[in-house]
Amino acid sequence: MSAPAPPRERSRDDLPHEEGAHATLGELPDEDLSSMLTIRAFELALLDLFDRGMLNGTTHTCLGQEYVPVALEGLLAAGDHVFSNHRGHGHYLARHRDPEGLLAEITGRRGAVCGGVGGSQHIRRDRYLSTGVQGESLPVACGVALHLKRTEPGALACVYVGDGTFGEGAVYEALNIASLWDLPLLVVVENNGIAQSTPLAANMAGSIAGRAAAFAVGHRLVDTVDVAAIRRELEPAVRAVRQGRPLVVEFATHRLGPHSKGDDTRSARDIAQARAADWYPRYAAAVPERFARLDAAARAHIAAVTADVIARELS
Repeated sequence: MSAPAPPRERSRDDLPHEEGAHATLGELPDEDLSSMLTIRAFELALLDLFDRGMLNGTTHTCLGQEYVPVALEGLLAAGDHVFSNHRGHGHYLARHRDPEGLLAEITGRRGAVCGGVGGSQHIRRDRYLSTGVQGESLPVACGVALHLKRTEPGALACVYVGDGTFGEGAVYEALNIASLWDLPLLVVVENNGIAQSTPLAANMAGSIAGRAAAFAVGHRLVDTVDVAAIRRELEPAVRAVRQGRPLVVEFATHRLGPHSKGDDTRSARDIAQARAADWYPRYAAAVPERFARLDAAARAHIAAVTADVIARELS
């Protein structure tokens, strides 16, 4: 008689989710809400520029995920290193509040962060680095985390990856080393349930939590868009990371747009579910007057930035 099959680990669809508009949002300072709205306006402006034929190449927007880096930025210090990925505009803007430099970089115009040679995906500024190569940043972040442990105790390396990147072997090499060497490494997984065009259930056996546990690395699941609640929950865990306890934080989030600017393979039902879970209408309903004021200001700011940058000469 054959042995019974082991219990199936949870897929992303099994993860708990807050009860949409019925969950009360915590108080959020204007600065943070404005940052989320600015990122949203920036990404929408990029898609508009593509539609108007004013941008070349490709881009990967973080529409729907803007709250993640804004929440994390409130827990990070200036001395921390941040490693981003191909879907990293929000990570950069939450960190540096520099839409002018980023748009100039993406369009290859004067004032670009990296002289126009990095484009949408490859940005380096101070202690921030992004790459379009899946999984590449984790081994580098381990090296930086080791350096910080030796020379700047209390600082950490924060790495943003997607659920699809957990198919890369470099991820597990990095988790192994981080665990063995007690590195101050914070791995933030933006689990939007689809790796380019492949649903999580079709590309991942087990779970992200299970894979972290295999290396004795802690795991925290975040299933809310409430920035204040996220910070309260994660603040003690991030303090522990600074003391050499690596951690994987998994956000059960949603990608509103396509993988890139126009290659969405999801069903209408899946897209509708993502939009129903969006943070934007939740905050609009929670603080309508303040939201309308800050949203209008963010849109106007990005419109002015776009007009200014597009008028500049090429770098």
